[in-house]
Amino acid sequence: MHDFLDLFLDVLRNSFLVTGLVIIMMLMIEYVNIHSEGRFFTRLHQHRFGQVVLGAGLGIIPGCMGGFAAVSMYSHKLLSFGALIAMMIASSGDEAFVMLAMIPKEALILTAVLFIIAIAAGWIVDLLSKKNDPKSACGDGFQLHHEEHHHGTIHEKPSFRNLRHASAERIALLLGVVIFIIALAFGLLEHDHEHEHEAAEIASHVNIFDEYWMNLIFAIISLFVVWFIATASEHIVKEHLWEHVIRKHFLTIFLWTFGALLVIELGLHYLDMESWINSNIPWMILLAVLVGIIPESGPHMLFVTLFATGMVPFSVLLASSISQDGHASLPLLAESKSGFVKAKLINILVAAIGGYACYFIGF
Repeated sequence: MHDFLDLFLDVLRNSFLVTGLVIIMMLMIEYVNIHSEGRFFTRLHQHRFGQVVLGAGLGIIPGCMGGFAAVSMYSHKLLSFGALIAMMIASSGDEAFVMLAMIPKEALILTAVLFIIAIAAGWIVDLLSKKNDPKSACGDGFQLHHEEHHHGTIHEKPSFRNLRHASAERIALLLGVVIFIIALAFGLLEHDHEHEHEAAEIASHVNIFDEYWMNLIFAIISLFVVWFIATASEHIVKEHLWEHVIRKHFLTIFLWTFGALLVIELGLHYLDMESWINSNIPWMILLAVLVGIIPESGPHMLFVTLFATGMVPFSVLLASSISQDGHASLPLLAESKSGFVKAKLINILVAAIGGYACYFIGF
């Protein structure tokens, strides 16, 4: 019972650490999006190959905003089908934030690999396909609210005067981020490395932020987020930071992270899970490819966690990352069922080829 409690608390600390880092990064992306008035995610193309590069570039942006922008541009005939494929291959949805928090070095390598594969696949698709003529329709994704343009809320200068009548949402955000900064600075979310049981030892590999200076770096970055929350207009705080980030993502990310970590740690502690997975890597690649069909951020967390704990090789993570694209393809499913099916078929084909090729050469 004591071992289980230690394991549970260790996983809980890890989950709060990962979720907190992800939310901080999401809030910063939201800041860039708002103050660029969306132009950061909607730069137009110059030629067909440039469209593919743009699609891949939008795909590697952490989260789903770049993906939503690419689907919307595709629907308005601004991007080719190959560019859409490039976005879907490059995109890892919200899990991109999680990977940057859990395995930053490997996440950057994976992003570079996905970007190259996405450009190559998108270019080949455009060469082989006929001239694309999608129906003009607007995908339901990333957008700035129309009233912001009419009422000038995005041009409103940041001011600490907004704290005078702070809403409950602003207070909750400020308290949450400040508590997270304190926890980072004082090492409250670090693992107890004196745990001697195997689960805690494995979990320590997941937490790459044991180094105190890394925690301080993220604590300093979080101070910028505190300033942003404190000085932003009430509309931005409520509609963007609270509704778009906290209510939509916080609980989902925390539960998926906690669930995946807990299942894996329990499996490692009480079952011979590691040896079974190691002897069935080809099946794990196939499972990763098939799970990626689900247009949902979350299921991919299982493979991220397995890779972070060293239980599966890079080939499994690569196959999963190529196949899945978070929520980015949902607007495409809503607007064009056939387009979604064709894009997903190409996506899983590339994922299978990439995953098994990587496996057979030893990665």
